[in-house]
Amino acid sequence: MDTAQSIDALRHGVRQARHDGRRIAFVPTMGNLHAGHLALVARAREVADYTVVSIFVNPFQFGEGEDFLTYPRTVEADCVQLEQSGVDLLFLPEAEAIYPEGPARCTRIEVPELGDVLCGAFRPTFFRGVATVVGILFNAVAPDVALFGEKDYQQLILIRRMVRDLKMAIEVLGVPTIRERDGLAMSSRNRYLSEAQRRAAPSLYLTLCELRDTLRRGAPDRASVEAAGIKTLQARGLRPDYLVVRRAVDLGLPQADDKDVRILAAAWLGRARLIDNIAV
Repeated sequence: MDTAQSIDALRHGVRQARHDGRRIAFVPTMGNLHAGHLALVARAREVADYTVVSIFVNPFQFGEGEDFLTYPRTVEADCVQLEQSGVDLLFLPEAEAIYPEGPARCTRIEVPELGDVLCGAFRPTFFRGVATVVGILFNAVAPDVALFGEKDYQQLILIRRMVRDLKMAIEVLGVPTIRERDGLAMSSRNRYLSEAQRRAAPSLYLTLCELRDTLRRGAPDRASVEAAGIKTLQARGLRPDYLVVRRAVDLGLPQADDKDVRILAAAWLGRARLIDNIAV
């Protein structure tokens, strides 16, 4: 596995692979890798001939008072996992390589509507930071295909919209959520949970499953399902930011003839903010 720390070195490695006729796959991460990230890498190696992974804890997507300084960083262990997984090139930049004049002076990308709702309503700067850094990385790597986990479903839909609107020649693939045995979606922030909180955390996914079954049986209306879900999460010890039913394709409000919807939720358990979603 080769490692690049500068944009020039990254482009050199990708340019050589493309010259050799390889199809380029890209997996952007913030490190602290777990089985969910490795599933993205495995899928990337199935759909392409050359896999690039980035590790960059992006300061631009963290709001005031959030966990940028304490976000878990495990670069040495991450490198071992990526090399064992068959990654061809690891991009491991410092912040100056991405934002030479700092995030505040960087040209930014915003995705209207999708970036302002759900998680965007509670983290106002988050999706602007995500779209901007992913746009920079896409420009540097110029991959044929990029892979994102479905756990961050709003992010996946937002990146697809950005790629469409900016006419980027990149296929964006979603990879199903990887879960612990008890159903909890894998996340780097799960390590913030205490032992008691970790035992309670799977109730988020359990609630989504119950609501999915309710919808399949023919729930009276979307609003009642959402209200019931909020009450259930509260009764199970979580502090929900939201629980909603949305169209899968664009996160709009479902219409009577929509057949593909998602239930999405975000809830706090201690200092861990858990997000999850489920297809219906």
